Amino acid sequence: MLKGNAIVGQSGGPTSVINASLQGVIRAAAGTEEIDRLFGMRWGIEGFLDGKLVDLDAQPKAVVDGLSRTPSSALGSSRYKLRDEDLPAVREQLEAHGIRFFFLIGGNDTMDTIHRVEAHCRDEGYELRGIGIPKTVDNDLFGTDHSPGYPSAARYNALSVQQSGRLARDMQKVDAFVVYQTIGRDAGWLAAAGALARRKDGDAPHLIYCPERPFVADRFIEDARNCIETWGYVSIVASEGLKYADGTPVSVVGGATRDRFGNTEYGAMGGGSVALNLHRILGDATGLRGEFQIGESLPMCAMDRAVPDDVERAAGCGAEAVRLAVSGTSGSMVTLIRGPSNAFSFGTAPLSDVAVRAKSMPPEMISPRGNDVTDAFLDYARPLVGDLPDFVSLEE
Repeated sequence: MLKGNAIVGQSGGPTSVINASLQGVIRAAAGTEEIDRLFGMRWGIEGFLDGKLVDLDAQPKAVVDGLSRTPSSALGSSRYKLRDEDLPAVREQLEAHGIRFFFLIGGNDTMDTIHRVEAHCRDEGYELRGIGIPKTVDNDLFGTDHSPGYPSAARYNALSVQQSGRLARDMQKVDAFVVYQTIGRDAGWLAAAGALARRKDGDAPHLIYCPERPFVADRFIEDARNCIETWGYVSIVASEGLKYADGTPVSVVGGATRDRFGNTEYGAMGGGSVALNLHRILGDATGLRGEFQIGESLPMCAMDRAVPDDVERAAGCGAEAVRLAVSGTSGSMVTLIRGPSNAFSFGTAPLSDVAVRAKSMPPEMISPRGNDVTDAFLDYARPLVGDLPDFVSLEE
């Protein structure tokens, strides 16, 4: 039986339920014989390299109990790109603190970090069990039905589009179009969630654009004009990572900039935004006035819109990671498996697969014209997001 201390960190953009996963780790670790002490990384792997640790065993019960109701990353996050030359320093910190169990809560890049640390320690003869705990609002983690955090962020977008759609409908004599931009660098899961806002034909959103399909400006203008002629206005949802056929981001103004992992920066850091550019394209083509809405990182921290089942499953993933590690598993990420009647159970996926692959929306979930989603997506997403409110309309 391997015994020693454990450490857990949070990386990348947060979610509304990432602290529930932390809570799951804390509670599960406290009930094991194998884990002596549990530390937290202050500021992710970047802080760990500087020896910045938090004693999670010393946290008051009220704090641990409140984590599942607290948004953002309680330990602090980081987007530090771990270098090969950092690995010996990571191992030194692990050895210095007697850490044998290594947990990180995050997305693809985070899973790559665990994979590399665990492999390095194995090569150097230091026994370490590394388990990844899934987290991303983008929902693009390979090997899992969905990522904890996605259902709550999807609900945030669905509610935002539903309510801003009412605003757009009733203000159509002022603004004939509205563009709502969502997070989603390479996958359109969050933009697609806007479709859950519809209750009847003509409800917003009318058009949805995901990065899995190339953006065609002339077709976009044509589709938007048709909606305006039919409904008096058009509500548009688009992913931040929307691209033209040649791979150029729709958001780019001038040259694209990149983050530490080599990913294209969107929003202000990238010099523009999808919402602003679609607004410009449609305004120039029609001469009509419109509005744009950019939630940016807000869906990552909206605890008031968190889905209860999402909170529960996030905590379960944390607890399952501990169970796997103390039972001898290493080099895996906890996954969620959907069963009959949308019941979920836990599984695993190799970190070596998760670290190098992303999960895009399947083609069958996007309409052939690339401007909407299909019933296949709605069937997938509705059980995750839950019911939305019903609004009334005046009778004519």
